[in-house]
Amino acid sequence: MGNKNKTISFRVNEDAFETLREIAEERDISLSAVFRDYVDTLVAHDGQVQVVPEHELEQMNGNDEESFPPKVKVPKSFIREHERLELEADHLREQLEEHKRYVNYLREQLEDEEEEVIQLEDLDADADEPSFRLG
Repeated sequence: MGNKNKTISFRVNEDAFETLREIAEERDISLSAVFRDYVDTLVAHDGQVQVVPEHELEQMNGNDEESFPPKVKVPKSFIREHERLELEADHLREQLEEHKRYVNYLREQLEDEEEEVIQLEDLDADADEPSFRLG
């Protein structure tokens, strides 16, 4: 199934409505497009959006260039995926250690067992014993 658009409805006071209408006219888009852009930005930045006037934005951008070290915001989904992969890696390391211990145990068991190996030449050398014929 494809994504279906949903409708969101809310109320604003007259002053806010007029300001939004002016923004839409200034950008030469519809009022609903202003809201769609805002919602898309809000979703893209995981709810971390701040609406500021343009002159304040320019001042903020000027200050960001001077700040050191640079800061990067990482989406929560990236952090969750990273944590999931770390847990999976830890689990795989534990499994690997368990398999190594089991292989070492089997090697020790093999070394401890003393199998009796009978060489065919040794069987032929005993003449006192009765010989058997197969087949």
